[in-house]
Amino acid sequence: MKEAIVSAGPTVKIVDSEIPKPNADQVVIKVVVSGSNPKDWKVPEWMGTTLNQGDDIAGTISAVGENVTEFKVGDRVGAFHEMRTPGGSYAEYALAWAHTTFHIPKTTTYEEAAAIPLAAMTAAVGLYVRLGLPEPWKVGDKDIPLVIYGGSSAVGAYAIQLAQRSKIHPLIVVAGGGAPYVETLIDRTKGDTIVDYRKGNQAVVQGIKDELKGKTLEYAFDATSEKGSYQNICQVLASNGHITLVLPNKEDFQIPATVHNTLTMVGSVHGEDKDFGHAFFRYIGKGLHDGWFKPHPQEIQKGGLEGVQGALQKLKDGQASAIKYVFRIADTPGISS
Repeated sequence: MKEAIVSAGPTVKIVDSEIPKPNADQVVIKVVVSGSNPKDWKVPEWMGTTLNQGDDIAGTISAVGENVTEFKVGDRVGAFHEMRTPGGSYAEYALAWAHTTFHIPKTTTYEEAAAIPLAAMTAAVGLYVRLGLPEPWKVGDKDIPLVIYGGSSAVGAYAIQLAQRSKIHPLIVVAGGGAPYVETLIDRTKGDTIVDYRKGNQAVVQGIKDELKGKTLEYAFDATSEKGSYQNICQVLASNGHITLVLPNKEDFQIPATVHNTLTMVGSVHGEDKDFGHAFFRYIGKGLHDGWFKPHPQEIQKGGLEGVQGALQKLKDGQASAIKYVFRIADTPGISS
C-alpha cells in the first residue's frame, strides 16, 4: 500500500508499506479520506520522529481482531488512530483500536467524518474530564459562564457544540477571522458572544470582563494555548477557577497556584480515559445521526497523499481558520479507487 511518512520541515515522502494487521482489539480500515491536525507537523519537529502522523480516519472496515464484535467488514466508520504509533491515516489502510472507532450514518460523508475524531474527542476530554463540566445527559439549571479561546479552530468549534448540548451558557468565545463561522454555533439568546482577539490582548481581557456582566468566571477551555491566550484568561478567571490547555505551558508565565490548571491530551483515551473515549465516540456517532453534531468545515486537498506536505505547511503557517484539510486517498497518483 501507499503511505505518507512525515518528518520535520514538514517534509512528506510517499512509500510502499505492508498493510497493517490488527491485534485482538483493533480494526483495519480501508481509508477513503484522511483528516489532518496541527500536531502532524509539530510532533516531527518537536520530537524528531519520522512516521505516518495521520490520526483522523474515515473509511470502511477491512479486517477486525478476534475480540471485536461491534464492527464487521464493510461498515462505514470514523476512527481515531493511536498517536505516534504505526498504522496512521495517511495511507491506503490504517489501524485503530475498536474503542476509538465509531459508526457513521449514511448522511455523513467520509470527508465530514475525517474532520471529526481527534479534534472532537479533544473537546470532549477537555470539557468533561479535565474541567469537570456537566455532560449532556446531566444538564443543570444554573448559568455556567465558560470562555472558549480559539473558537474557530476545530477543537474550539466542537467544544462550542458540546457545551451547547450541555446547556452551558453564557459562552464567551474568543475568535478572529473565523468569527462568522463561530456565529453559526453560538446562541446569543442565551448570552453567548464573541470577543475578537485581533483587537489586542487588553481588548480581549476587557471584552471578556464586559461580557461576564458581573458574573464570576470559573471555567475556561483554551483551545489555542499560545500567543498570550492563557495569560489573558488568567486576568479574568476566578482565583480558584479551572483552566485547561491543549498545549504545554512553554511561555514565561506562571499560572496562579490557586487555579486548577490541567492539560488536555487526547491521547488519554488510549490510556487512563479509555472508557470515556469508548462511550463518547459512540455519543458523537449518535449526534451525527440525530443531526445536532455537525462536522467542522473541510477543504479537500489536491493529489490525495501528495497534498499532505502542502497542507501541513499551511497549518504550520497558520493559514487554517474554520477549516479542516482532508485528503481523498484515491486521488493519490498510482492508487486506483
